[in-house]
Amino acid sequence: MNEQKTNPLGTEKISNLLLRFAIPSIIAMVVSALYNMVDQFFIGRSVGMLGNAATNVAFPLVITCTAIALMCGIGGAANFNLCMGQQEKEEAASFAGNAITMLFSLGVILCIITRLFLKPMMILFGATSSVLDYSLIYTGITSLGFPFLILTTGGTNLVRADGSPKFSMTCTLTGAIINTILDPTLIFGFHMGIAGAAWATVIGQVVSGIMVILYLRKFKTVKLTKEKLRPHPHYIGRIVSLGMAPFFNQVSMMVVQIVMNNVLIRYGAKSSYGSDIPLACAGIITKINMIFFAINIGISQGLQPIISYNYGARKKKRITGAIKYAMIYSVSIMIVGTIIMQIFPAQLLKLFDASDNMLSIGVTALRIISTHFFFAGFDIIIISSLQALGKGLSSMLVSFTRQLVVLLPVAYLLSLTGKLDAIWWAFPIAEVFSIMASLFFLRRAYNAEIKPMAD
Repeated sequence: MNEQKTNPLGTEKISNLLLRFAIPSIIAMVVSALYNMVDQFFIGRSVGMLGNAATNVAFPLVITCTAIALMCGIGGAANFNLCMGQQEKEEAASFAGNAITMLFSLGVILCIITRLFLKPMMILFGATSSVLDYSLIYTGITSLGFPFLILTTGGTNLVRADGSPKFSMTCTLTGAIINTILDPTLIFGFHMGIAGAAWATVIGQVVSGIMVILYLRKFKTVKLTKEKLRPHPHYIGRIVSLGMAPFFNQVSMMVVQIVMNNVLIRYGAKSSYGSDIPLACAGIITKINMIFFAINIGISQGLQPIISYNYGARKKKRITGAIKYAMIYSVSIMIVGTIIMQIFPAQLLKLFDASDNMLSIGVTALRIISTHFFFAGFDIIIISSLQALGKGLSSMLVSFTRQLVVLLPVAYLLSLTGKLDAIWWAFPIAEVFSIMASLFFLRRAYNAEIKPMAD
């Protein structure tokens, strides 16, 4: 019996298969989001508003780590599954090995660059004079964990591609539990303040990274030899090609975060709130939004190996069914998120010890931003489907349209009104443009690539 007939990606009922792969991914992504939320929660209760602002200033580097991890992890996993669907195991092993080498090497490089240019980076990312010291302490420590964070985030994509979604979840979950336990212990028990939160994060990331390394040494479906780990331009190029879309999406998010931080500082200074309150408020809002987006990204990550394998195996109906179920799950989650944001915005903000001034900004912001969740539910799945089908350029163009072509110019134009509340409308406006672009590219890919397939 050949691989194509026995591999569950090509035979198991789609609805069950998607849940089996998506649920561990969802848990892993939510737990990953909780890394930042837990820090924000305890920092808010120990350091206060300036500590929350400091984590927001540091967040572009977390996005950079995610960008690198997704480029190598999703790019490697997508190529791995495409090759496995085509019965090319040696090629699949080479893609996995090169992805692993890229993950750790780029993590070390980012750590070194961050430590060399830490202060200029924090100022560029929007640190005010009162926030700068806190951001230097927090980011200076957390940068030590970048190689392990990148290896965990990207490596778990390869673990899922190898057919072990539960272990992938366990790696991230273990680190998050450690972080959650150590946060109050180091912050309050050892009176380490924001440095304690940073060290708790790093220790959790190191443990998760070691777990991924131990798994990758004993890959199930292919054998990863030292030769497979050796960098090769052909495999690196293919990995980057399919991984460029999620990488560019994250980089665009980083640019948006930096610009938005500076916009909020500039126009916040002209308001009665000052610069630091809008900055701190934006940090909390970002962490709250991450939970709902993490669930949808988890669904999309569970979807990708299913699409890639069946695309390689030329099974049209399974691809169509997987996309349909993923969209239903994703949009349903986002509708729930919108309802929660509309009804309980103040309660969510108070979890992070938000002041009255922060509530007066944040309640309106959460309600406005959540209006784009419905469209984002479709968008995340479409972008992920394009990546899994090998349409990295199309996926990248969608991300480019949303983040840089629409979001930033609209945010700038709205900021000219002088009203902080107006700036938040840039997010739903950009999402509407993005879903129109993503639907265009998915329909074109479907008609050109999936239609001729045999069922």
